[in-house]
Amino acid sequence: MKAGIHPVYDEVNVTCACGSTFRTRSTHKGDLRVEICSNCHPFFTGRQKLVDTEGRVDRFQKKYAKAREIQATKKAAAEAKSARRA
Repeated sequence: MKAGIHPVYDEVNVTCACGSTFRTRSTHKGDLRVEICSNCHPFFTGRQKLVDTEGRVDRFQKKYAKAREIQATKKAAAEAKSARRA
């Protein structure tokens, strides 16, 4: 390896927003501040919030209910028109 072309790989302190700190090695100069770490992340702690999927489905149904009504009235009008011709 050539000398003088590689970055310095030193120990740094990492501080999380939750207050947890730990030491690691990095080429970053100075200490690091992070928003989330393994001590406070929901995936690692098991305190994951459940997603309200039923509420999402209900909102979707309400949003597109009017479009279905319009399609139904157009279909009924087309059927009535074809019945008059016959």
